[in-house]
Amino acid sequence: MRFGSTLRKNIYPPWKASYIDYNKLKKLLKENESNDDDDYTWTSEDESAFVDELVNVQLEKVHAFQTEMSQKLRDRTTTCEKKLEPLAVGLKAEQDKDNEDNDAQKSEKPEEKKKLLEEVLWELDNITKETNELEKYSRINYTAFFKATKKHDRIRGNLYKLRPFLESRLTTLPLNKEDYSPLLYRLSAMYSFVRQSLEGKTQEALSFGEELNGGESFTSHKFWVHLDNLLEVKTVILRRLPVLVYNPQSSKVAEGSQRDPALTSIYFDNPKFSLYTDKVNHMPEAASLRLRWYGQLTDKPDITFEKKVIKDGDASEEQRFVIKEKYIQPFIEGTYKMEKSIEKLENRVGGDAEEVDSLMKAVDGIRSFIKDKNLQPVLRANYTRTAFQIPGDDRVRISVDTNLALIREDALDSDRPCREPDDWHRRDIDGGQMEYPFKGIRKGEINKFPFALLEIKTKGMKKYEWIQDLMDSHLVRPAPRFSKFVHGVAMLFEDNVNTFPFWMNEVDTDIRREPQKAFEEEQERKMKAAEDDFAVGSLFGARASPSYRQSYISPSGSPAGGVAAASYSARKASMPKQSNLIEVAGDENTNGHGNEEPDSDEEGWEEQAPGGLGSLFPSFSSSKYAQSRQKARKITLPPGIRDPGVWIKDQGPVRVEAKVWLANQRTFIKWQHVSVLLASLSLGLYNAAGENNNIARGLAVVYTLVAAFTLAWGWGIYMYRMKLIRERSGKDFDNIWGPLIVCGGLIVALILNFAFKVRWTPLSELHVWGPV
Repeated sequence: MRFGSTLRKNIYPPWKASYIDYNKLKKLLKENESNDDDDYTWTSEDESAFVDELVNVQLEKVHAFQTEMSQKLRDRTTTCEKKLEPLAVGLKAEQDKDNEDNDAQKSEKPEEKKKLLEEVLWELDNITKETNELEKYSRINYTAFFKATKKHDRIRGNLYKLRPFLESRLTTLPLNKEDYSPLLYRLSAMYSFVRQSLEGKTQEALSFGEELNGGESFTSHKFWVHLDNLLEVKTVILRRLPVLVYNPQSSKVAEGSQRDPALTSIYFDNPKFSLYTDKVNHMPEAASLRLRWYGQLTDKPDITFEKKVIKDGDASEEQRFVIKEKYIQPFIEGTYKMEKSIEKLENRVGGDAEEVDSLMKAVDGIRSFIKDKNLQPVLRANYTRTAFQIPGDDRVRISVDTNLALIREDALDSDRPCREPDDWHRRDIDGGQMEYPFKGIRKGEINKFPFALLEIKTKGMKKYEWIQDLMDSHLVRPAPRFSKFVHGVAMLFEDNVNTFPFWMNEVDTDIRREPQKAFEEEQERKMKAAEDDFAVGSLFGARASPSYRQSYISPSGSPAGGVAAASYSARKASMPKQSNLIEVAGDENTNGHGNEEPDSDEEGWEEQAPGGLGSLFPSFSSSKYAQSRQKARKITLPPGIRDPGVWIKDQGPVRVEAKVWLANQRTFIKWQHVSVLLASLSLGLYNAAGENNNIARGLAVVYTLVAAFTLAWGWGIYMYRMKLIRERSGKDFDNIWGPLIVCGGLIVALILNFAFKVRWTPLSELHVWGPV
C-alpha cells in the first residue's frame, strides 16, 4: 500500500488540519515532472521551497500541535484529579461518622456523588481516547516526514541529501518520543478509584500496589552506550558482577582466554510485515518469532525456536524448544512435527507428562503460528554479548551487546533473493563462517548499529544504588522498548513498511552527554515523575504504590516530606528562602535517632535565631531541630493529603544506633561525676568544721542537698530520654532546667558562705593591707 493511502486512513477527523500536508509536499517535489528532463529542471528555488515547507512549516506545525495537545491532556487529567480530591479526602471521614448524625445528609449526597463520578468517568474515557489518538498522530506524522525525505533524496537528491538535515531538526523538534506512561498511570489510578467508588467499595478494598509486590518478576531497562564510554561502563559493572560465558548446560565465570560469544538470531515475518507493524504500534498480543544460536553454525550448536507474545503491562509469554538444523526447513514447511524429540523426551522423563505436554504445546503453537501468519525468515541479527551475573544468583543480570550487524535474510525479491527460497538461512554467511564486519555482504543488505546495547534486569522490588547511579549517569542513553528486529526491518526494508520506530532519527546523532547536563536532565525527569506520582498519591494516600512511597519519602520516613525531598535538589537554585513546599522539618536533623544534621550553610535552611529567651527556655530554643519542629506544627496539608496516623519510621522493630544509647549514658555519667564532687566537698567541709561552727555545718548540708538533687536529676533525665528513644519520639531531647538549678544552688551557697564569713569575723582578725 502506498503511504499516501495509509496516511489518509489513519487521520483522526477532528485533527485533520493539523496533520502533515503530504500532498502539498508531493506537489512541491514535482514528482510527475521529473520523468521528462527536457521540459523541466529542478532549480535551487524549488529545493529551498520544498525544504522550507518540510522542515520548517510542516514540522513546526506538527510539533506545536503535539506539544499543545499533550499539555491539554495533562491539564484535563489534573482537573479530574481535583474533582475527585474532595471525595478521596472525605471518604474515610464519612465512614467514621455515626449513621444517626448523617441520615439527612446521606439522603442527598449519594446522587450528587454518583453524578460527579459519572462525569469524571466520561471525561476519563475522552482523555484516554485522545491520548491513544495522539500517539497514533505522532507516529504517522513521524513516518510521513521520513517518507517525504526519502522520496526527495531518491528523485532530487543528486546534489543535496535531505535525510541528515531532517534528523538534525527532529532532534530539536522531536516527534514520536513522548512517553505517555506517567499520564496513563494517573488515568489508571482515577479509573480504579471512580469505578470502585461507583460500586460502593471503600479504599480498604483498593490494592493498587499489591500486584507489584510479588517480588519474583523481572524489571528490564535498555540503554544505548557510545563506544567511547563502553569500557568505563564495563568497569563499573565488573566491580560488582563477574563476567559469564553462556553455555547451554551451565554458566560459569569467564576465564581470561575466552572470547565473548557471538549470537545469531533469525527473525520471521511475512511479506506484509504484520509482526513488525504490530510491534511498532504496540498492538495487544504483539508477537515475534526467531531462531537463535551461539557461535558458528558449523560447530553444531543448539538451535532454539522462540516465540514471544507481549501482554499487558510489558509482560511477556514465551514458548521455545530446541531443534536440530536438518529439521528446521521441514518444520517450517509443516512436514515435520518434532515427533522424534517428543518420543525421546517421553522415554527420558518416563511418567512425567507435564514436561512432555509443555514441549508439545510449544511445538503446536509455533507451527500453527508460522502457518497462520505465512511467516518466513526475513532478518538476521548477529552480535557479540558480554554477560554479567553471579553464578546461581539471578537477582541482577546485565548484558552488553556489541558489534550488532543486521542483515537481510529474505527472499521477497524473486529476481534477486538474499537467500534461497527453499532454505531457511543464508548459506553464504553460515557456510563461509563469516564474522563481523561481514565484508562479503552487499551494501544494501546490511546495517551496522553504531552503539553498544546495555540491558539491565533486576528481580523483585529491591533497589540497587550502584545500578541506579549507572542508569542516571551520562555514560548511557535510555532506549526503552528498543528491539533489534524492529530496528533492522525499519533500516533495511524501509520501502516495505509504512511506520517507523521513534528512535530512528537518533541513530546518526552523537549520544554522548556532558555529566552536568545529564544530571540536570535526570533531576528534571525525577521532578516531573514526582508530580505525576504525587497526583496519584492524592487519591490513594501513601498506599498508592511502592514507587511512590520509596521515591518520595524523606530520610527518616516521614510520610509528608516526600515531594520536597524529591524535588529539592532540582529546584534548589531557584527556590526562595521561605519555601512553600510540603516539608516535614526535623527529618534531616539529629533528634536522637542517628540521623546526621546537614551543614549550617546549606542553601534553603534558615539561619539560627539570635539568643535571648531561646537560650533559657526550650520552647524558645534556637536550635534548627526545635525551629523545624515549630515550623512543622504550623504546616497545613493541601487538599487530598491527610495524616496517615502512624509514620513509616515508627513501624517495625526499634533499631537505634549504639551511639545514641552511649550518648545518653555518657550524659548520665557526667551528672554522677558532678554529684560525687559536690558530695565530697560537703563531706570535707562538715568534717573540717568544729562542733561550734554551725555555719560551716549548715553549708555542708546545703551542698549535700545540691549533690542529692544532681544525682536524682541525672537519673531521672536518663530514664526519660531512654523512654523517648524507645518510643522514637520527635520531642526535644534538650532540657536545661537541671543545670540551671544546680548552678543556682551553688551560687546561692557561695554567696551565703561569703556573707556569713564576713559578718561573724571580728574586724581585728581581718588583715588590712596598707602602707607600713
